[in-house]
Amino acid sequence: MEASKLSEVAEKTYEQIGNGRRWFILILASIGSVIIYAPAYLKAVFYTPLQQALGLDNTQMGAVFGSYAIAALICYLPSGIIADKVRMRTLSSVGFISTAVLVGIYATLPKSLVVLYLVFIGMGITTIFIWWGVRYKLVRLVSLESEYPRRIGLSYGIYGLAGLLITLIATGIVAIVGTNMKLGVSVYLWFLAVVILILGILSWLLIPKFAGEIKPGGGFNLSEFVQAVKNPVVWIAALSVFFVYFFYTGVTYTTPYMTQVLGAGIVVTTIVSAVRTYGITVLSGPIFGAIANKLKPSITIIAGSILFAVGVLLIRILPGTAAMVVIVAIIMIVLGFLANGAFAVVSAQLTEGKVPVGYFGAATGLLSIIGFLPDTFSSTWFGSIMDKNKTGDTVSIVAYQQIFWILIAAAIIAAVVSLLLWLYLKGKKAKGELVDEPDATLADVKAAKVDAEAAVKDAEAAADKAAKAVKK
Repeated sequence: MEASKLSEVAEKTYEQIGNGRRWFILILASIGSVIIYAPAYLKAVFYTPLQQALGLDNTQMGAVFGSYAIAALICYLPSGIIADKVRMRTLSSVGFISTAVLVGIYATLPKSLVVLYLVFIGMGITTIFIWWGVRYKLVRLVSLESEYPRRIGLSYGIYGLAGLLITLIATGIVAIVGTNMKLGVSVYLWFLAVVILILGILSWLLIPKFAGEIKPGGGFNLSEFVQAVKNPVVWIAALSVFFVYFFYTGVTYTTPYMTQVLGAGIVVTTIVSAVRTYGITVLSGPIFGAIANKLKPSITIIAGSILFAVGVLLIRILPGTAAMVVIVAIIMIVLGFLANGAFAVVSAQLTEGKVPVGYFGAATGLLSIIGFLPDTFSSTWFGSIMDKNKTGDTVSIVAYQQIFWILIAAAIIAAVVSLLLWLYLKGKKAKGELVDEPDATLADVKAAKVDAEAAVKDAEAAADKAAKAVKK
């Protein structure tokens, strides 16, 4: 009884955490979602230097990084389930610290392919199985239901700022070491390992035990997943994530389009790409979050997806000449704004559809395993299109035009799927099956706490009486 009481007292409700601590947790989860995945996607920043440092050819590079993607795909679903069964403080700290250890091994630039495979598969487990469910659920736990769309948007804004910062740090490290790229890659990886370790320590010290974060009953089973599978909102939202994520990642092909078709310089392209990928997220996440909070996440995604399709269409019909570099660069940044914004709030469709917190983690896992499927085929698909339409090392404009049509189609389908969700929820609400319930007030929390304490006292009194009766 005493241990149970101590556990209950240690738990913190939304109101008890305090606004400052809630903001700290939001920032930690947001920064962590950039830093913890940076080592696994390092080739996006340091492809050639990393390849040289590890002594791998292109096929081996693809296989090593592909092992992470496969491990991640396997771990997405159970990560959602474990997020509903283990405390966020434990998952966050263990995920960060174990990843830091693996990144430390990675930073030694091992020459053994076996070691590299083990490191990347290990990171698939530590960053996805252990940590993946942390980001969304932490944001949910420090937000009232009505705040979640805005908070997740702000989270992506912080994510963009952190991503831009570490990209600048990476660039600075390369500039300092000069031609010794092997040293630059190693120093950058050690830097990431130390930061990830610090985040793990802060997670253990400052993330509280949230009241209600673990569903009563305990036990590791698939019941939460079954509940998520039975909820149509989860499936529709998962399809929405799939197509939004498809064009969100596909927009990166505007970068080689600028260099190979329009003839833009590497420096210009790199700057535009950095702004499109990270810099613009500082604005797009909060703005889309605020719009989604005022309207609906589904409506926001519909608008963002349609505008994205229009933007890609503009690039598609513009002449593929050097004179178009500035115009295309501007459109690229706008596309980055729209894609990042839509992706920032796409998971908020779960709260729009009133998916319960009890299996919110399992729902997030299902969203992930379906939503991130494009990672398993889109790069190969687009790569084959590019290989079939190139002369020497130069890809022709025909390849990019085909890719742009595919991205336009994906954006239109994303808009249609979110429209279906909006219509479905509208119908449920008309039937009285979906009610907008206000979040618990401080008075409600205090009243519930008083009732719980009274129940504990009654139980203790009954136990004392029973003990005395036994002695007699």
